[in-house]
This record gives sequence, C-alpha cells and structure tokens, in this order.
Amino acid sequence: MSSFFENDSPSNLTEYSVSELSGSIKRTVENAFDQVRVRGEISGYRGPHSSGHAYFSLKDDRSRIDAVIWKGSFSRLKFRPEEGMEVIATGKVTTFPGSSKYQIVIETLEPAGAGALMALIEERKRNLGAEGLFDPNRKRRLPFLPRVIGVVTSPTGAVIRDILHRIADRFPVHVLVWPVKVQGDGSGEEVANAIRGFNALEPGGLLPRPDVLIVARGGGSLEDLWSFNDEAVVRAAAASDIPLISAVGHETDWTLIDYAADVRAPTPTGAAEMAVPVKGELQAQIASLAARLQTCTSRQMDHRRQGVRALVRALPSLDQLLALPRRRFDEAAAGLGRGLELNTLNKRRAFERTAADLRPDVLSNRIAERRQVLSERMVRAERRVERLLSDSHKRVSNAETSLRSVPNRLKVQTARARDRLANLVRHADTAVRHKLAQTSRAVAAQDRVLQSLSYKNVLRRGYAVIRDEADKPVSLASSLQPGAAVSIEFADGRVGAVTGDSGDLPSPPVPKKKVPKSAELAATSKQGTLF
Repeated sequence: MSSFFENDSPSNLTEYSVSELSGSIKRTVENAFDQVRVRGEISGYRGPHSSGHAYFSLKDDRSRIDAVIWKGSFSRLKFRPEEGMEVIATGKVTTFPGSSKYQIVIETLEPAGAGALMALIEERKRNLGAEGLFDPNRKRRLPFLPRVIGVVTSPTGAVIRDILHRIADRFPVHVLVWPVKVQGDGSGEEVANAIRGFNALEPGGLLPRPDVLIVARGGGSLEDLWSFNDEAVVRAAAASDIPLISAVGHETDWTLIDYAADVRAPTPTGAAEMAVPVKGELQAQIASLAARLQTCTSRQMDHRRQGVRALVRALPSLDQLLALPRRRFDEAAAGLGRGLELNTLNKRRAFERTAADLRPDVLSNRIAERRQVLSERMVRAERRVERLLSDSHKRVSNAETSLRSVPNRLKVQTARARDRLANLVRHADTAVRHKLAQTSRAVAAQDRVLQSLSYKNVLRRGYAVIRDEADKPVSLASSLQPGAAVSIEFADGRVGAVTGDSGDLPSPPVPKKKVPKSAELAATSKQGTLF
C-alpha cells in the first residue's frame, strides 16, 4: 500500500510556485525584449496620473498592448501625447506578475511622422475654427504708438534680445517680459497663463497694463513648436482683450496661435517692427508737417490780408458815411421851432373847445337829464317791489290753505301710530318675558356648574383652606415661618391660628395593620410546637 502512494506522480517535471513561474516569465520577456520600438495608435489616454505616471495603450488594427510612461521619462518628452495620435515608442517589454499581464515601459516617444501631426493640427484647426476663434471679424487693430509692450517668451534665448534691440532702435518704450518655457512638457500651459496674466492686470495699477502683446519663439521643428498648437494657448490668445501679435518660428512656420492672434508676424524681429513705428521717421514726418503747416498758415494769412485790403478799398470814406445823417440832423433842427409853435396852437384850440362846453346852461341840462333817468329807474323799482309783494301774498294764502288741512291728516296719522305703538308694546312685553326666562335658565345652569367647581364643596367634605396675613392661600408648609398668623377657612366659617415649629407637633399615630385570621392561627400553631 505504501509503495502505491510513493509512485503516484504522473511525470518527473519540476514543480514551481506561482511566484517563481511569474518571475521566470518576467525575466524571460525582459531579456528577450529589452529594447524595442513599437509603432501604434495611442488609446485610452487620460493625461498623467496624480503620481505623475501616464497609463494608456498602443494598438493597431489587430492587436493592443498596455503601455506606461514613468514620471521621469514623461517630463523629458518633447510633446504631450494625445488620444488617437500615431507614435513610435521606444522601451522595454515587461510583465506585471500581480495580474499576469505584460506591458511596454516607454522611455522615449515620438510621432510616427509629420503627416500624423499635421492631420492632428488640421483636425484641431477645424474644431476651433467652427467655434469662431479664427473669425477675422474678432481681430483688433494694433495701437499706433503703444506705451507698454508685453512679451511672452523665454528669457534666455536670442528672441528676447532681438525684440528688445529692435524696439530700442525704432522707438524705445516700456517692455514687460513674462518668462515662460517655449517647448517641452507644460510649456503650452505656461504660455496660456502668461497671456491671461497680462490681461488680468488692472489699468493704472502698480504694474502697468500692456497696450499690445507679443508671443514669440525662434524657429524649430514641428515638434519643437508643438506647444503653440495647444488648445489652451489658442483659446487664451482668442480671448485676450489686449491686441496680440504672434511671432512663432520663421516665416514658413505656421501654428494655430497664428490664426487666433490679431496679427501674425513672420519673425520675432518683425513683430517688434509691427508693434512700434520708427521714431526718426515720425520726427521727420512731424517736421515736414510742421513746415507745411507754417507755409499754409503764411499763405492763408497773405490771402486774408489781400481780401481785407480789397474790402477796405470798397468801403466809403467817413465824410461820405456821415453826410446823410448830418443833413437829416440839420433839417430836424430847423423844423423844431415851427413844430413847437404848431403844437402850442393845437393845444390852445382843444382847450377852448373844452371850455365852451363848461357853460352853466349846459351843466343844467345834464343835471336835468340825470334826474329824469333816476326818476324812471325809481318808478321801475317800485313796480318790481309791488309785484314781489303780490307774489308773496299769494304764497302765504296757499300755505294757509295747506295748514288748515294739516290737523285732519295729523289726527289720522296719530291714530295709526298709536295702534302701531300698542302692537309693538305687546310684542316687546312678550319678548322681554321670553328673554328673562331664557336668561334665568342660563344663569341657573351656570350657577350649578359654578357650585360643582367651587372649593367650598371640598370644604364640606372635611378639608380646610389656610391663608396667610395677606389673605392668600398657602400651598406649602415651607412658605410659612414659625409664629406667623394664619386663618383657617372651614365650610361653616374661618378661625385664626399661629404657626409653630414642626418639632413640637406630636407624631401621628401609626395605624395598626390588620392581621388575617389565617396568619394568627399559623402563629399559634408554631408557638405550640416550640413549647
């Protein structure tokens, strides 16, 4: 029996544990695929994890492999991976023993070709253009002579030196530089934050707000300029309230920020030339305009002077202007004496006509006429008074006739009122008796309720009410002091009393408990057994 169990193994294969087998597979895969290049499309990319690592997959039309980029390698990438981008990944294949999966650990990542990046740019350009970010009607004109220029670029490159040198040569103004990274991971976000930061400055603050912005970078490959195709940069440039000049790369290099900017410059130096005019040319132009203005002013003054002289020649002399008024004055002075004499003569004639009308006979006639008019009016007034008196007598007669018939009507109305009053008195007596009976019944009912609720009914059952000196009921013994005067109200009256100490009172008798007869018999029987 023992020999049977010793030989039950099916073969002589070596036995491994799960960990040993997983470790052996991991070493085999890593040795066989230590350094590989894989071409595929990025799938499932959601950006770097909170730990800084990036997890996604590479796939083609038939297969799929998991991929990971550790934090250190991700920070060294020249461009940011995006969903659907075709790339060439370089790294090593390894396994993950915890879940029996294999994956590629990517060390470097590059686009599969410029065509893939250009296709991605074109797609992004179509999407952003559909939102209206590239609409020419949104673009603003650059200020002719800005006082402050904001530059978004790298502080260490040759671009900022070229811009500052060109501005200083053409027209020196105040330049604010916002230092950013112009390539690599995070550079697009820094450029977008710089544009938004310049727009957030308050006019008149401690830091002056730029009148125009320049976003600049030198030339490079498509991958080097990839940050300026970032969607965040394009949206920040389109939303900028400050006019923006895009100067990224050389003249042949185009990025998406060029479409969103208000003006696109072929080079950073060209952006500086667009931002400010040439000071010398402006001074020469101003001098030329000033000379032309002076010449025009002199010519206009000469022309006006000639016109004034012509007008002076056309005007008459002073003697000619005063000749006619002087003649009218002399004629008026000559006719003044004759006019006074004629006026005096006319006044005298009017006075004589008025005096002729003031004779006594004329006045007597006027008085007679007035008296006649007054007499006629008095006669008319007397007649009117007589008519009024006659009308009044008629109204009085009519009123007297009406008053004679009043007693009979009053008698009839009085009799009717007396009968009505008698009926009302009878109804009132009946109503009063009914109301008194109803009220008596209600009062009796309320009295019965009051008697049932009165404390005096409780007193009739042997209780008493104790009142203090203020005639207020006492409900607690602790509220009374020894020696206090109290009154005790019983059912048949009140008596006075004085309180004392509770220790002086005899203790109440203890009631004797009744013992059942059965218990007494039991006790007797027990005593009999003891003795």
